[in-house]
Amino acid sequence: MDVLRPTLIRIGGRVYRKNLIQEQAYQHEEEEDFCTGPSDCADEPCDAFVVEETEKGFQCRVEVPSPLYKYIIGKKGETKKRLETETRTSISIPKPGAEGQIVITGQHRSGVISARTRIDVLLDSFRKKQPFTHFLSFALNHPAIQEKFLQFKEEVLEKCSKDYGVSSSLFQNPAKLHLTLGTLVLLNEQEIQKACDLLQRCKEDFVDQIAGGKPLTVEVAGVEYMNDDPAMTDILYAKVHMKDGSDRLQVISDQLVERFVASGLMLKEWDRVKLHATVMNTLFRKDPSAEERNNTMTGKSSFKERESFNGRNILKLFENFYFGEVQLDSVRLSQRFSSDASGYYATSGQLTF
Repeated sequence: MDVLRPTLIRIGGRVYRKNLIQEQAYQHEEEEDFCTGPSDCADEPCDAFVVEETEKGFQCRVEVPSPLYKYIIGKKGETKKRLETETRTSISIPKPGAEGQIVITGQHRSGVISARTRIDVLLDSFRKKQPFTHFLSFALNHPAIQEKFLQFKEEVLEKCSKDYGVSSSLFQNPAKLHLTLGTLVLLNEQEIQKACDLLQRCKEDFVDQIAGGKPLTVEVAGVEYMNDDPAMTDILYAKVHMKDGSDRLQVISDQLVERFVASGLMLKEWDRVKLHATVMNTLFRKDPSAEERNNTMTGKSSFKERESFNGRNILKLFENFYFGEVQLDSVRLSQRFSSDASGYYATSGQLTF
């Protein structure tokens, strides 16, 4: 990293410099520390969070999911000790696995604010490295769609099985056919509930008005890929569009993502939601339950483990394959690596229209 051009992180309308600490980190993670920029919250009143005055000084409470405690503690407690020493505060963290609040106390308001700011930046950085736990989805697993998908699979294997890398292990589980709007990292029940509540507000604010109180009739037709060379395909998608030719599905999807990004529950990945459903994925070759992941900023990428397939003939022969139509009447908060009674992903919450 160029010390004259450090990475800048924006949190709560403020800008912070990100400095790398050269030391062994907790559980082989790269430990990071952060310094505030010119608008250092420690030197001025900060309204981004509440600092309470107590008999012995000041305190601030931080809602933190228990899986993130370790990043505040650090290896052998080094991160916590350093934060306390440098900000002249005491930081109380709940026991591992117990949900609760981190409490920062100190004699000086500026020290408490500085500690809180640095904790917020640390948490923001490490949260982005967590693999996603949930995703917003439209279910496309209607029986008629599943039947046509199985026909597609049979015909592809019949006509293209000799093409490099093509095998039955590449195909999606028909019960899990879906359109993904965006992925979320929800680390406790409180965050899941926050996402569910936001879904309901979206329904009231704009979804019902755009949908007109009726299900959206969409068609699933045609296939496409996203990499530059169809001879080295990793994921093949089925295209999804409104039957009436309107952009209502696109508008609802984009506005939902916009609201979730603004809330901090979701990271922005695309300018617009891609209206398509995965039908073939090279990740399924080794793990049938694997999920496609477009966001390579978080978690560990599996792309180097992929064995691509030659999709040229599939794209040519099935360019306009018709999978059928389906009535979409809900957006689901789906849980990754799960199944319900129908074989679809378990639902933590949903918006119906």
